[in-house]
Amino acid sequence: MKPTIHPDEVAFSAIRAQGPGGQNVNKVSCAVHARFDIAASSLPEEVKARLLALRDARVTQEGVLVIKAQQSRSLEQNKLDALQRLQALVDKAAEVQAERRPTRPTRASQRRRLDAKNRSGQIKALRAKVSD
Repeated sequence: MKPTIHPDEVAFSAIRAQGPGGQNVNKVSCAVHARFDIAASSLPEEVKARLLALRDARVTQEGVLVIKAQQSRSLEQNKLDALQRLQALVDKAAEVQAERRPTRPTRASQRRRLDAKNRSGQIKALRAKVSD
């Protein structure tokens, strides 16, 4: 079961959008900052820990995830887009990564690697100056 984000746990603030848009971009604040406090949310503790451990510039030092949405000219559409992106991030954090088991290289792969090193060394030896 995937954890879901409750919209009342997300604080939205309308801001002016960047980029082209003519006069509309100067008049209307239709871009959205969605702020999600990870520690204060109702997510399971494991998911919170994985979200806080993300090496993502959108997570502040206080543990608040900030997502900026400005694709649409509609404030409601941008809110929906921010919620969807936030949910995708939580879904990704909810997946448990399989632990990697260390393996050893096979004898054949070791032999191929050493043969390739030997061949490249011989090619480089041919580039050396010839002495009489």
